[in-house]
Amino acid sequence: MTDQLTVSVLGTGIMGAAMARNLVRAGHTVRAWNRSRGKAEPLAADGVRVAGSPEEAVRGADAVLTMLYDGPAALDVMRQAVPGLRPGAAWIQSTTAGVDAVADLAAFAHEHGLVFFDAPVLGTRQPAEDGQLLVLAAGPADARDAVAPVLDAVGSRTVWTGEDGAAGSATRLKLVANSWVLAATNAAGEVLALARALGVDPDGFFDAIAGGPLDMGYLRAKARMIRDGALTPAQFAVTTAAKDARLIVEAGEANGVRLDVAAAGAERLARAAAQGHGDEDMAAAYFASFDEKPSD
Repeated sequence: MTDQLTVSVLGTGIMGAAMARNLVRAGHTVRAWNRSRGKAEPLAADGVRVAGSPEEAVRGADAVLTMLYDGPAALDVMRQAVPGLRPGAAWIQSTTAGVDAVADLAAFAHEHGLVFFDAPVLGTRQPAEDGQLLVLAAGPADARDAVAPVLDAVGSRTVWTGEDGAAGSATRLKLVANSWVLAATNAAGEVLALARALGVDPDGFFDAIAGGPLDMGYLRAKARMIRDGALTPAQFAVTTAAKDARLIVEAGEANGVRLDVAAAGAERLARAAAQGHGDEDMAAAYFASFDEKPSD
């Protein structure tokens, strides 16, 4: 591969669309596909070729980047792409797929002669749009230079966790990191909900912790989104956060660990989605504290 590659992006939601745009800005030829074509069409104005099928999107590509809902979705789409896949192409699998699913995806890659990289990312809409994601990656050392132009276009830094993508070391780290992110998000919502119930001005709480070890920029950012009603467009949607929370709980259970906070958080996010907040930012889990939407 050269520094200028043909890259296929499969899945153009919040993250995938931003990644596709940054790949074009970096000078790569980019083809994109999305199950709902309407979500991919706006990318054409940025120089992305929108494909009608996964097979069309990947035909002759140097690298395929998947950013889909979960592991089964990624495997299904790649199976559709089989006739267009080029043996020796790199598969950069950035979907948060879960530990068990990564092994299935790696087996598919091996079967079809693809060089497999387990490469989930840390970050939300704004870092994705700015090309400032943190890429957590595992894959063969002798093939890393070939995919570096792709990873450098979508992220500010790549942390390598191992040489065997099938082992899922990058996905494991992603789940650990997300367990903290989701716990902090749910805690931010509950702080505001409890303050409301007790008649406490939230500003009094933030003044009390200001500058101390309990203060945190992330807490303030999520609380501000809730208080300002700025939950759309989502930085990271409730439905996707609920999926990740389930994967975290399942990973804990499979390894003999009870994750009570994660389990409660998953249920809380699912409840918020059922209330109609699924497409809003995950901070909207705040509403799961109430049987009815609180009045202003």
